Amino acid sequence: MLWGGRFKEMLDKKALNFSSSLKYDINLLHEDIEGSIAHAQMLSSINILTKGEAQKIISGLKQISEEWENKSWQADPDKFEDVHSAVESRLYELIGETAGKLHTGRSRNDQVALDLTLWVKKRCSLIINLIIEFQKTLLEKSSLHLNTLIPGYTHLQRAQPISLAFHLLAYVEMLERDKTRFEFLKNNLSQSPLGSGALAGSTLPLDRNLTAEKLGFDSPTGNSLDSVSNRDFILDFLHSCSVGMMHLSRLSEEIIIWSTSEWNFIKLSDSYTTGSSLMPQKKNPDMAELIRGKTGRVYGNYISFSSTMKSLPLSYNRDLQEDKEPLFDSSFTYEDSLEIMNRMISTAEFNIERFTKELQGDFSLSTDLADWLVNKGIPFREAHKIVGNVVAKLESDGKNFNTANLEDLRSVSEIFDESSLKCLDMQSSLEKKITLGSPNPQHVKDRIDFWTKKLF
Repeated sequence: MLWGGRFKEMLDKKALNFSSSLKYDINLLHEDIEGSIAHAQMLSSINILTKGEAQKIISGLKQISEEWENKSWQADPDKFEDVHSAVESRLYELIGETAGKLHTGRSRNDQVALDLTLWVKKRCSLIINLIIEFQKTLLEKSSLHLNTLIPGYTHLQRAQPISLAFHLLAYVEMLERDKTRFEFLKNNLSQSPLGSGALAGSTLPLDRNLTAEKLGFDSPTGNSLDSVSNRDFILDFLHSCSVGMMHLSRLSEEIIIWSTSEWNFIKLSDSYTTGSSLMPQKKNPDMAELIRGKTGRVYGNYISFSSTMKSLPLSYNRDLQEDKEPLFDSSFTYEDSLEIMNRMISTAEFNIERFTKELQGDFSLSTDLADWLVNKGIPFREAHKIVGNVVAKLESDGKNFNTANLEDLRSVSEIFDESSLKCLDMQSSLEKKITLGSPNPQHVKDRIDFWTKKLF
């Protein structure tokens, strides 16, 4: 028992199992060793450790890291309550009593705060790269479908025609916001909590600036009480994962709809679909459904840990051990979902002609016709009413915009002339859009060029 000097009995085995976080915080092993090496170097610089002792400790720590990687040493969850005690115990086995000097001036409180900060910074970098790779895939698909017409929706009702490229680029924009959140979080993790001790610093002349510099931070934190109990960055990370998963879930929902026989718009690769245990003909979009389903779990992780934090008095409380399971689960789930979604989209095929004829016959160009009336001096509210009457008449006559003629339009309003019929041409409808951010093919192409320069 590393920290049991005042106790006469060993911790109950059931209590050890209940309180152990080792099976989760073993993910922090490399960060724990990284922080310990910096701490040992600092202790040597202030003559708490001799250079020989520091080198002995550092060599032992590096050996533990190698042993864990090649699986020649594994931390036993029946013996240790966390990764810190497991590493220190193994260090004792390797180098003897010198290992006991490593913890000088350090608490598990500032130790775990440091480990988590380093881990989250690294994970942000990994996630940012995954987001960029997915954005690139969406850009490549968009460039192939500048002229692929699909219906745009509001309220899941057909609204106005757009291109598939325009639709996919909307997700590139979403992903950029996701990436920005992780970049902000990563850049904001610029202060090192190491040296804060349990809550009130140390009477030893610890050089916090040195350890901060060695670990890649701009400076040490300014208040030890806050430093050891701060988990805001984990909540920020969990929130960022939640928003990112929400975006993937929205795309998953569309993929699921698009892959139905009723839509017949997307064909997913066999590599990312599954069959039915009963119906031989089935090809199910299970990966998209799983991403949609796992989003709820990631949401739950954020709610779970924010609920844990809401009533904790300063400073450290053991409740904070509950930060690790939601943190690791959300990170791994989001990372896997990004990678699977990227592969699923990159291997998918789209039915280019699916909506070409169908859109020609519907009323999705009604707003274009109303805009034509506005250009003739009609107030928009009146133009809206006139076009609504046109739609009602055509429907009652069993017609649509594709079969309408000038007489049909003039029977509702004499203001219509031959030029109004040009508003009903689906093929040129996107080119008529002139505002920035619209699905005008040239604007879409410009946006693809913008993102290509930014991401490649």
